[in-house]
Amino acid sequence: MAYVALHLAITAGMDLRAHDRFRGAPARAAALTAALDRYADGEASARAEIRQADAWFEANAPSGGSRSAVSAAARDAGTGRISLARGRVADLAADVGRDRAKLDRELSSSRAAALYWAAPAGVLLVPALWLRRRRRSGAAEVVDVVSRFVPRQPWWQRPVFLVAGGVGYALFAAGALATNMSQQQGYKMPLEAQALLLVGGLATLGAGVLTLRYTRPRSARGAAQALLADGRRPVLYLRSFADDDTAAQVDDAAFVNMHSREEQLAGALGAVGPVIAVGRPGEPLPRLGAARFYLPLDDWQPAVLRLMELSQLIVLRLGPGEGLWWEVERARATQPARKLVLLAPGGPPGGLPGVAERLNEHLPTQSRLYEAAGGDPWTSAVITFDAEWTPHVHPVGPVPGVTSPPGALVRRKARAMKAALASMSPLTPTHHLARAMKAALASVGVRKRTMAWRATIATQRSLGKGFTLVAGLALLSWPAFRALRLSGLW
Repeated sequence: MAYVALHLAITAGMDLRAHDRFRGAPARAAALTAALDRYADGEASARAEIRQADAWFEANAPSGGSRSAVSAAARDAGTGRISLARGRVADLAADVGRDRAKLDRELSSSRAAALYWAAPAGVLLVPALWLRRRRRSGAAEVVDVVSRFVPRQPWWQRPVFLVAGGVGYALFAAGALATNMSQQQGYKMPLEAQALLLVGGLATLGAGVLTLRYTRPRSARGAAQALLADGRRPVLYLRSFADDDTAAQVDDAAFVNMHSREEQLAGALGAVGPVIAVGRPGEPLPRLGAARFYLPLDDWQPAVLRLMELSQLIVLRLGPGEGLWWEVERARATQPARKLVLLAPGGPPGGLPGVAERLNEHLPTQSRLYEAAGGDPWTSAVITFDAEWTPHVHPVGPVPGVTSPPGALVRRKARAMKAALASMSPLTPTHHLARAMKAALASVGVRKRTMAWRATIATQRSLGKGFTLVAGLALLSWPAFRALRLSGLW
């Protein structure tokens, strides 16, 4: 509403300027009539005054009306038809009056329209700011805990790399568009143009990829910023630091994918809340995915326990390390069962040696992980718990299609649409993990239907951001251009 109100305010300003410029039209009309009379009496110098009046009405009068009459009279006077020219301006004063009334109506209408949009925009600003403050206050406690462990950076670092990253996103989107156009529409072009478009598109795409690989880690939000921006209670992602290299791998996906498995996982868990994780001590740049904070090596347990309490979901990836199993034990002892989601490592049945046996030591019932685990190379199973801490194991992997019951036309159409979307967006292992997590959470009463497709969309986030950035710049450039015209600088 504010954007529309801005455009309408600029329009009202332009109408006001046009109204003010036309204020001297009656005097100009009288001077033109007098100049025509003198020109008819043989005064040659009046010809210049006629041309000046024509230029003034052309620049300041609205289209039609007085402008047309003056233009026709000046043309006739230039060809020597003085009597015809004088006849054309006989009603010029009335034409000027009608044009002034027209400008008055347009100015009144544009002012009213700008006010009609600006007033509700201003009114809605109050609850918007209140809701923003309320949202931030809801995350204030967890932000207070996390902010103590977020390393300080120079104030200029993130804005600078955000701008540089914006350039990278624009290059990435432009290169992708040019490459795709050369492939899809190249047969309609000359061979030289197709080759130039393809080479230029690939070069632009590569420049965008390189720029984003450099700028994205340097412009990533810290945990406190991510919590303030979202406002919901977080998802606490716990894992062994040894898993970071595997989570940083990039799987094949639609067109060009530069988003790691952890980024896709964070995108899926974003259906629940912002994802935060403890960063590896000493890493020069944060890993992309969950928003990082950094705990001291000798006193990390109290902060983790407090964040377990404040989080609405704890996602814990099983693996090596005594600290990780301490976290499993404390979550089991202090948190509601439905908050804990365990991710079993992939590879051979049960993942790393001893994971299933070690897990069973912490549970009242055997998990039977060896029997239920899927074949995904990164994550073999998702484990959730009912109120009695009975484990429910959900295997991770491609899910075969389900046959619709006869007559279920709506369901068949829905599945056909999903199949079409799947063919457009190749499904990564993280998509299968997100589907298993969705089913696992649904089994304990937490329903998040968008998790799987959030993981898939995350593979194309850079492309989407690039096109969104270009569209946003275009939308912002248009009122800026109109404002420059209003100020007379353009």
